Amino acid sequence: MLSGSSSGCDGDFGRGNRTIADNFLVIPIRCTATKTGTISGQVELIVDAQHLQRVVVDRILRAKVSVDIATADFKAMLVPVSASGRNRAPSIVSHLARLATRGVEVRLLHAGVPSRAALRELKRGVPDGFTARRCPRLHAKAVIVDASSMYLGSANLTGAGLGAKGDTRRNIEWGFLTTSPPLLDGVLQQFNALWEGQRCEGCGRHDICPMPLEEPRL
Repeated sequence: MLSGSSSGCDGDFGRGNRTIADNFLVIPIRCTATKTGTISGQVELIVDAQHLQRVVVDRILRAKVSVDIATADFKAMLVPVSASGRNRAPSIVSHLARLATRGVEVRLLHAGVPSRAALRELKRGVPDGFTARRCPRLHAKAVIVDASSMYLGSANLTGAGLGAKGDTRRNIEWGFLTTSPPLLDGVLQQFNALWEGQRCEGCGRHDICPMPLEEPRL
């Protein structure tokens, strides 16, 4: 059992049972999922600035079929197009719109009101296939690309979270990457339940959510 944890997760963190390569820690881990028993799979630990390259550049920007994002905060974080192209840093909204134009289905589930910059870009128009919905109770953060690769961790869709802020200004973020089908299926099931409104009926926060799964007014 993870030291000091009550999550129902356990893994063998002995030196002989973990793989460290290129600053990434790969750990076989098993977690107990609420009512469905135990879901297990191998995960890769990423921290801090690794989020930009490993989650955004290597996964989101290379999506072929779908991108599903769960985030509490939604800002128009800037994403440099190359390591040397600091003068070219379109926002994540532009990147997601470009993906949708290419036929990638983009679903963005967020809790807070989008930042002014994000709303301004959304009001310019987004292609079919790019949908954003709001659930004020959402606090989970996840990125699922092509239903085959997933980030699950602490980072929001913001410059200080998944974005390109400098090392001394960005948030301290920890998360896991995985391609484990059981873990992917478990989180996608939770995401789809929220997306389709299955948890709206009986929700006790209609006082702050008069329009369940509200989409931005553009």
